[in-house]
Amino acid sequence: MKVAVLGTGMVGYAVVRQLAKSRIVREVIAADADLERVEQRVLAIGCPNVTGKAVDLGDESSVTAVLAEADVAINCLPASLSLQTTRAAIAARCHLVDLSCAAYEDKLKLDAAAKGAGILVVPGCGVAPGLVGILAARGVELMDEAEEAILICGGLPRHPLPPLSYQIVFSVDSLFQLYRKMSLAAENGQLVQLPPFSGLESIRFDEPVGECEAVITDAWSLPHTLRHKVGRIYEKTVRYKGHWSKLATLAELGFMSDTPVEVGGVPVCPLELTKRLLEPQMKGGTDEDLTVARVTVSGKKGGRPYKAQWDMIDLYDSTRGITSMARTTGFPAVVMAEWIAEGRMPERGVLAPEQLVTGERFEPFVAALRDEGIRISYAGGER
Repeated sequence: MKVAVLGTGMVGYAVVRQLAKSRIVREVIAADADLERVEQRVLAIGCPNVTGKAVDLGDESSVTAVLAEADVAINCLPASLSLQTTRAAIAARCHLVDLSCAAYEDKLKLDAAAKGAGILVVPGCGVAPGLVGILAARGVELMDEAEEAILICGGLPRHPLPPLSYQIVFSVDSLFQLYRKMSLAAENGQLVQLPPFSGLESIRFDEPVGECEAVITDAWSLPHTLRHKVGRIYEKTVRYKGHWSKLATLAELGFMSDTPVEVGGVPVCPLELTKRLLEPQMKGGTDEDLTVARVTVSGKKGGRPYKAQWDMIDLYDSTRGITSMARTTGFPAVVMAEWIAEGRMPERGVLAPEQLVTGERFEPFVAALRDEGIRISYAGGER
């Protein structure tokens, strides 16, 4: 079985390394627009079953040609390239596991085409979206009547630095979407849109994390897939205390606007200026990071109030030099790709992770992550 990995950045590199040691995968194609980077990645991995290829990843026909060589692909590219990569996978008749859940509704429109091509497309198969959604869907399964599902997740620096106590673990453009866009949730079976910085709350995790805060952010596919199964569902993103209030103040004052203002006769975009000013403040002192998640589903079971809760605190892998965000984002996609390669996922079309990892598949999926050091604790019972 041959797997192609599109993009060899922080997450893509971790994915290629993981696939290189897989007992299921025969060959890995690491594709990147940067020839020097992909050559360095392949050299560092040092496995004969990994080959590098320079590809114009912004060109759909070029991506189609690469995917035509593979059986399964994992897309580790920016969200802006997600939809075209899905079209390329369909044209190449190559199964696709996509870390991004950008343009989810547009991807659903490609469901019939994916079925016609005989492939499975799994959008949003990282940590969030992805793993937390699988946990939420499992919680709903455990209930006779699910009332509320709350998903809380975030990547944090292990050693936070003032003034923002955050370090960027993905693109700055994607980060600022959290501060600007409306967030999709579901209430009483209906899709709802909530404004940025809604639902600010304090939350505490075990050491070494401590006190944090969270606000509602986009729940991606979950409001679509679970809204008729649970009364209310929303997702929140975690930061250390003080971060969200500072960014909310900047947004309120207009620093997140993309409407130019004139400064000394020169038009200046406030958003672009803010990015340039804040990005150096979010570099972090070290590469060490951690990822936290808490998924809580409340409802009734056997006629009595019941709650299911999963917690995860994942730390930087100092032995292999892999960030926690790369592990928790990339490894669920690797497991999914391996399962597709093994024929354990006979479904075809466009299906979110929470629609696939259900029932008897749930425990083996969590166990596969645990084998790689990603541990998720569970507590459930009557409230």
